[in-house]
Amino acid sequence: MDCLKCGTCCTAPDIAALGKQLGERCVHLDDAGLCGIYEVRPAVCRGYRPDDLCLRIAAPTLAERVSNYLALFGL
Repeated sequence: MDCLKCGTCCTAPDIAALGKQLGERCVHLDDAGLCGIYEVRPAVCRGYRPDDLCLRIAAPTLAERVSNYLALFGL
């Protein structure tokens, strides 16, 4: 599956390596839904691969996608 460039994986989960809290937008996420530090992103970000979860949380806005993600995991 190709990345949907929706920004949810850079917003919903916490990313300790970047000091990013749960539900907080990563400062490196650009307006096109892409990583601004892609070549030097942390290992946890490098290891992420889009999958069916992306489709399960799909929604028109980033806020809705993040809400769906957090609800799915009971957070």
